Amino acid sequence: MICAYTHARLFTMTGPAHDSGYLVIEDDKIVAIGAGDLPVAYQSADLIEDCKGLVLMPGLIDAHCHVGLFNDGLGKEGEDGNEASEPVTPQMLATDSIFSEDRCFSEAVAAGVTTVMTGPGSANVISGQFALLHTIGRRVESMTIRRQAALKVALGENPKSVHGAKDRSPATRMATAAIFREALTKALRYQTRLEKAQIAIAAGNPDIELPDLDFKSEALLPALQGAMLVKFHAHRADDILTAVRVATEFGLRYTLDHCTEGYRIADLLAFEYQQGQQPQYGCGIPGQARLEGAIIGPIISDRSKPELSRSEAKNAGVLASAGIPIAIMTDHPVIPIQYLALSAAVACKAGLSEDLALQAITSNAALLAGLADSHGSLAIGKQADVVFYDGHPFDYRTRTIRVLIAGQTAWSEVSS
Repeated sequence: MICAYTHARLFTMTGPAHDSGYLVIEDDKIVAIGAGDLPVAYQSADLIEDCKGLVLMPGLIDAHCHVGLFNDGLGKEGEDGNEASEPVTPQMLATDSIFSEDRCFSEAVAAGVTTVMTGPGSANVISGQFALLHTIGRRVESMTIRRQAALKVALGENPKSVHGAKDRSPATRMATAAIFREALTKALRYQTRLEKAQIAIAAGNPDIELPDLDFKSEALLPALQGAMLVKFHAHRADDILTAVRVATEFGLRYTLDHCTEGYRIADLLAFEYQQGQQPQYGCGIPGQARLEGAIIGPIISDRSKPELSRSEAKNAGVLASAGIPIAIMTDHPVIPIQYLALSAAVACKAGLSEDLALQAITSNAALLAGLADSHGSLAIGKQADVVFYDGHPFDYRTRTIRVLIAGQTAWSEVSS
């Protein structure tokens, strides 16, 4: 089915904006977009809808949240985001904890948030694996874009507080870093033993057996090979630089999530970002890490704990000015996910340009989530995740009119 939307104000994110233009969707993909009137080739589309007075833009993307793992309105029985029984749990998959009927998914899509990167919290040094989801679906399988999207690692206050309070390691920042290094080194040695055994078996040596399965090490191998992004939870400047240090030692591909004091070391992070842009970086070669960017937030929370004592709304703008790709997150449920656009608006008010603030919740968020080829912009060939607003998304009076996910109506003001 071909659907054409005309006379709309289009925020494409990676191309020019159009004050009055058209968007054409065939099934689940965008097939045409541009300024002016609908081309003749599409004037016999199955549906032609005049969208004069509306803003159309790509669906919003929250690149770091915990929606579905800390369920709305529930206590302990709905908290499934921290397996805090031990500090290293890379084998945990967010999709095994996500409650698809959490009301917050419907609140997300009603606000125009069509895609989320959601996963375990920061109680552990290695907490598990984030998933990429759309915000509609009756079961997690139908929502999932990528089940194993990123490895979550936490530095600073959270893991040392959680486990130190139980009289076990880590109780300090140095132990946190040491535990992460130990886990990665163990995984590399496991990989070496596995490869040697496979070579010997292939050569016909009957006396060689594969090493016993090490589920944790198996889960870490994609990150060590550059196939999986590492998301570092880090607030304080020293914790951010510890993330850089360890990532460099193992040649990881990573983002700095929260990055609360990033503005204090923006020049250092800019150097790391530029150095890591060479193609071979981020593929597991020691000394050759690849910093993809920073995912900033929560922005509109108070300074509720010591690590946030030097948080500043200007952070995103300072890092962007230094040339670092940035996305903005809610960290839901810390900030309710429906306030993602508001979070970007606050960053804009504090110095981030309007264009970059919009990109931070669309195209840049897609980039830092590993979805740039398919999501985050209105462009030919991209998936048709589209939000219809009756005004600018940063205007507090603006209402969501309709939301499309993969070309289908996921939410509309009429049916809500």
